[in-house]
Amino acid sequence: MHSDGPAHRITLAASDQTYECTNGDVMLRSALRAGIAFPYECNVGACGNCKFELIEGDLDVLWPEAPGWTAKDRERRRYLGCQSAPRGDCTIKLRPSAHYAPKHAPRRVNGTLSERRAITHDIEEFRFTLSGAMPFEPGQYALLTLPGVEGQRAYSMSNIADGMTHPRELHFQVRRVPNGQGTGVLFDVLDIGACIDIDGPYGMAYLRRDVKRDILCIAGGSGLAPMISIARGVAAERALDDIKLHFLYGGRTPRDVCGRDMLETLPGWAERLHFQAAVSDVAPDSETAWDGHVGFVHTVAETLFGENLRDMEIYFAGPPAMGAAIQRALVALKVPFDQVHFDQFY
Repeated sequence: MHSDGPAHRITLAASDQTYECTNGDVMLRSALRAGIAFPYECNVGACGNCKFELIEGDLDVLWPEAPGWTAKDRERRRYLGCQSAPRGDCTIKLRPSAHYAPKHAPRRVNGTLSERRAITHDIEEFRFTLSGAMPFEPGQYALLTLPGVEGQRAYSMSNIADGMTHPRELHFQVRRVPNGQGTGVLFDVLDIGACIDIDGPYGMAYLRRDVKRDILCIAGGSGLAPMISIARGVAAERALDDIKLHFLYGGRTPRDVCGRDMLETLPGWAERLHFQAAVSDVAPDSETAWDGHVGFVHTVAETLFGENLRDMEIYFAGPPAMGAAIQRALVALKVPFDQVHFDQFY
């Protein structure tokens, strides 16, 4: 499954913290497994949030072309935690941040594809049965190692780890990316019964169970999965029984819209769980008439909720352009930053 060869000792400079990184693992993820609050976002080399400085020792860079790693970083012996595999013991300079302390230590398991179903013309749900339990918070993601694909791919779970019905299942709702390596393998290569490595959970945009504000979930594309997980988490959490959850899905055309049927099965539907959708392009297509909201999802959210957004806990996931537009809109409305939750994917 993964090579647990000799472990290398990683020491955090100017602290008494050390942890072990086994062969086949990377600096960032082995630190999180040890409970060390190593800052990160995307986990796949794109964002640059997991940089550290190498003080002593040698390492291998798994993806030298990673967008998050610059020529200036190379000169300064700065590396990406998610792309660095130590060759031996190392000392690194890093500023842990309590915000990144893992709620569940990530673990590596095998996942067997047990079921798949279509959600829209380009989104499918893939269900994996796990070789071991993987507790996670609603809204988190896992890293999948897919055959023939270099590096891992990050996909968010859509189910919840309630420990009762599906303690050992992960459900991923994935949108097919044109010419995408990872989605190409998932959609066209993996057969039912295929076994892959899964590593998780990761991600900071998980349901804050202790916050008693009304919730807005904004989803676009396969950002559907983590937002559905959060909605399911809210419905299952007795402490949140008095909280209203508004779910807003943004699609390009009417045939892209999805998610409502999943919310309709949850306790509290229509009383405290509400679904609305917006499309940015209503060019009449033969399949679907549209009488819902028209426009980009961030402007529809402003129209629907206005200044009330400042009093809500807001979660969002979707294409990068959508995420950037939502962030700009929330900043302009002076929504407090600590009430806004999203993971950076590229």
